[in-house]
Amino acid sequence: MSSLATAQHAATALLAVNDNKVTPGILGFLVFAALGIGTWWILKAMNRSLRKVDFVEEPENEPKHEPAPETQDQRQ
Repeated sequence: MSSLATAQHAATALLAVNDNKVTPGILGFLVFAALGIGTWWILKAMNRSLRKVDFVEEPENEPKHEPAPETQDQRQ
């Protein structure tokens, strides 16, 4: 009987709730889940919006660089 009592005392000590330990609990899980679902929804909506964009890049018409006219000072 004493071995059973010792085992029960050891199990009780291991399973005892520590009042000084802070845990997130169910509220923390729900907030984390809501953030995950919100992120998924935002990414899905952004993908849907970006698929609607029809973008064709046009080549830039860069002006040709003409050499500056030489002055008398540059010729010497």
